[in-house]
Amino acid sequence: MSKFDVKIVDCELYFLPLTMRVPLKFGKEVSTGYDTAKVKITVEGTDGKQAVGWGESPLSPAWAWPSTESFAGRLEKMRVCCRNLCKMWKNFNVSGHPMEIGSAFLETLPRVMPELAELTCCAPFDMALHDAYGNLHGVSVYKTYNAQYMNRDLASYFEEEEFKGKYPEDFFVKEPETLPVWHLVGGTDVLYKEDLTGNEPDDGYPVLLEDWIKRDGLKCLKIKLRGNDAAWDYNRLVHVGRIALENDVNHLSTDFNCTVTDPAYVNDILDRLLMEHPKIFNMILYVEQPFPYDLEANKIDVHSVSARKPLFMDESAHNWKYVKLGRTLGWTGVALKTCKTQTGALLSACWAKGHGMTLMVQDLTNPRLAMLPHVQLAANVGTIMGVECNAMQFYPDASLAEEKIHGGLYRRRNGVLDLSTLKGSGFRMRVEEMNLTLPEKEQI
Repeated sequence: MSKFDVKIVDCELYFLPLTMRVPLKFGKEVSTGYDTAKVKITVEGTDGKQAVGWGESPLSPAWAWPSTESFAGRLEKMRVCCRNLCKMWKNFNVSGHPMEIGSAFLETLPRVMPELAELTCCAPFDMALHDAYGNLHGVSVYKTYNAQYMNRDLASYFEEEEFKGKYPEDFFVKEPETLPVWHLVGGTDVLYKEDLTGNEPDDGYPVLLEDWIKRDGLKCLKIKLRGNDAAWDYNRLVHVGRIALENDVNHLSTDFNCTVTDPAYVNDILDRLLMEHPKIFNMILYVEQPFPYDLEANKIDVHSVSARKPLFMDESAHNWKYVKLGRTLGWTGVALKTCKTQTGALLSACWAKGHGMTLMVQDLTNPRLAMLPHVQLAANVGTIMGVECNAMQFYPDASLAEEKIHGGLYRRRNGVLDLSTLKGSGFRMRVEEMNLTLPEKEQI
């Protein structure tokens, strides 16, 4: 037991609605809005002192729980799951460092929904715990992932000798002052003026890709593809690639939305692109998650894809054990998300880096407080290129209170995010300076 150990003494849950200004397609579904779950956790140290921490994350059924069941039905089940988790966290009688408490809690998840959906519901609680821990000790939580604060090294999680005496901090990079930022080109986004219908939002924010590039100085574009329509996917890559070349964009990535079942589908598109549009092919920095979520049920050998471009796990990388399995199948990188819990993201990052895999940090369209741990994960673990942030595309006005404190994180400028406003303890969110308006607390 360490003098830095904490225990949870209280937990509060709030739901805040989100409405998208333009639709966003995940897989076969199009989302127009959902909720974020916002959590406040109070911890107590060994000396009886207490501190609070905050966590927030989107509840996105289309991403976390692809299904033919109604969107509204899945969202309500995720709300119910959050309420149940709030009770569980409040009464979770384990003390220690947040990595230890968080990993122990993940072993108790009720498994009443798909694993990714449960992790999504669990994420804001876990983030709030990490934030509270840093706040109690008066330091950035990223300064606590080491032997001084933690009771266990990474070998105790992975049971691999090479991690003996190593802690997450051993796999961090020096936090930069700015991060390159990626823009999401959604599957329903309009690319050209002649394709506008007149039904687009007139709210002062860009609609066309070229206008976004010019306004925000973008250098990195992530392209959402269908994964089940090769002709459409190829043409989409060509059209976005041409716009990128004309506007001095440096990097592209492709997201096939987990709908591909045969590596040949991806290979054929990449090979054709290399032959017909080599400049666009060379701009592609990595390929993201073409294949189904359930990795154990779909053990597809993907070495042929990763021989062409770095291949990153995303939805199928629920935890470090799946990352380990993915590496044997030919995946070369991991796209981390804080919406799968801070604890899980750090463990996956450490295992992956320890075995020579590269990292990216991807967005779940994180608004409000969800943006701040998300960006700090990318800044500290070190990625192949910056961080994806697209909440400002889909609901920019949702984060106005947070933007007043962290203007350089909620508005992309010159193709980067500015981290200079991150100050203080925990996740350095400076919540006490924000004029946040909360709905009525959920009765648990």
